[in-house]
Amino acid sequence: MTKEKSNPNKESIEEFLESFRMASERKQLGLLNVFEERVEELLSLGPSLMSRFDPCSSDWVPGFILQLIHKSDGNFIKNNLNCEDLSWFTAPSEVGFDYSPLQQYLLNESFEDADRFTSSKLRELAGEKAVKRGYVYFSEVELIPTIDLSTLNKLWIVYSRGKFGFTVQAKLLDSLGGRYDKLWPRIGWKKDGVWTRYPKSFNWSIEAPNGHMPLVNQLRGVRLMDALLNHQALKEKT
Repeated sequence: MTKEKSNPNKESIEEFLESFRMASERKQLGLLNVFEERVEELLSLGPSLMSRFDPCSSDWVPGFILQLIHKSDGNFIKNNLNCEDLSWFTAPSEVGFDYSPLQQYLLNESFEDADRFTSSKLRELAGEKAVKRGYVYFSEVELIPTIDLSTLNKLWIVYSRGKFGFTVQAKLLDSLGGRYDKLWPRIGWKKDGVWTRYPKSFNWSIEAPNGHMPLVNQLRGVRLMDALLNHQALKEKT
């Protein structure tokens, strides 16, 4: 590759997209500003923009691109990608749930709304008793269908540059030797021994610490979180 070609601003937008897609995650994160500078070129690709990406994957790159172009042109996804409800990623459900509202919240980086939707769906997936009491009990986690928990996790990952999601939390926990007392401050749920107050003290932005979202009610203690992070759907991905 020539020296000129190594400069992402000298590549055609198609070449840049391909080289970006093949780069390491660390390099990708360092090139996000280039995307922002070249957003008009991305929009000019029209329907072909997303043809190189797989809507079934858990790759955050297309999620970032969708967020970026949606900020610039709120009609682009509907008009060019045949996504009337803005749901470009596949979001299967064993029980027929519609996850398009979650995709819309995450696409718009409305993370607090996305978190509330996720909590609500987890209760519904866990059963009527969880819905009535307003939270999931740890023994009910195994009732949550693998497909649906995988979908919830995937959507958080793809629309957060890989920063948020249950498997992100599980990997962090593993890196900390399974120590929840170390996980809570790492993901911003506890500071100086005090639980972060919900919802106002949480950081509902992309600048939040890795694993900060989605929230599993920390007041329910370790058992709920442990049951969730050890669910078969997440163990397969971690």
